[in-house]
Amino acid sequence: MTRYALTLEWDGTPYMGFQRQAHGPSVQQAVEEAAASVVGHAVTLHAAGRTDTGVHARAMRAHFDSDKALPPFRLSEALNARLRLAGHVVAVLDCVEVGEDWHARFSCTGREYEYVIINRRAPLTLEAARAWRVARPLDEAAMHAAAQALVGKHDFTTFRSVHCQAASPVKTLDRLDVRREGDRVLIGAAARSFLHHQVRSMVGCLALVGRGEWPVGRVAEALAAKDRGKLGLNAPPEGLYFIRATYPGE
Repeated sequence: MTRYALTLEWDGTPYMGFQRQAHGPSVQQAVEEAAASVVGHAVTLHAAGRTDTGVHARAMRAHFDSDKALPPFRLSEALNARLRLAGHVVAVLDCVEVGEDWHARFSCTGREYEYVIINRRAPLTLEAARAWRVARPLDEAAMHAAAQALVGKHDFTTFRSVHCQAASPVKTLDRLDVRREGDRVLIGAAARSFLHHQVRSMVGCLALVGRGEWPVGRVAEALAAKDRGKLGLNAPPEGLYFIRATYPGE
């Protein structure tokens, strides 16, 4: 049995997220079907994280086991060919053999997301469904200042989806920063793991600060409330990207 670790990129627009769903297409299903056609048997794909409908990935790590041993480069080429022929917007950026003790989810020690806001009045064309357009001017410095209240170990109940299946709402947020590049406002978040909708919920509240609808201190108050009802806004999924998963020794 050979375990293959993949680095995946995808446009989340046509998918119901990473995880296989009974009611629509998923990234997991697309890659599992492509892999099965290459190795000649069913496989189960495990990923570093799950993503929601419409969320994108630039470098998601995943793995599957196969009875058929293939050179990693040949496997990645075959997977990309089948994904392309099936009309999927998923690409295998890298493929390597790993030991049986390596697990895309459980071995992962850090996950990073980036949220892309385009701050302009004009509608999006080239980046429609790949960013959140906010027409009103945003104060990125105020957003960054407000974000620092969320860094560290906290009970993130306010920023947690009611459908979240995590055992505890307590997480340690290692980094949350806001910067501007022209009309793009980029929010970067890093942690060992995240709650369901946590990044989108944090971004939504930061956008309220940026638009002047919330004072900077309101984000800290929402966190302290530990009440989903105190959430100001949940940002839409199309601006969210899974950026990186980190592992020991890498």
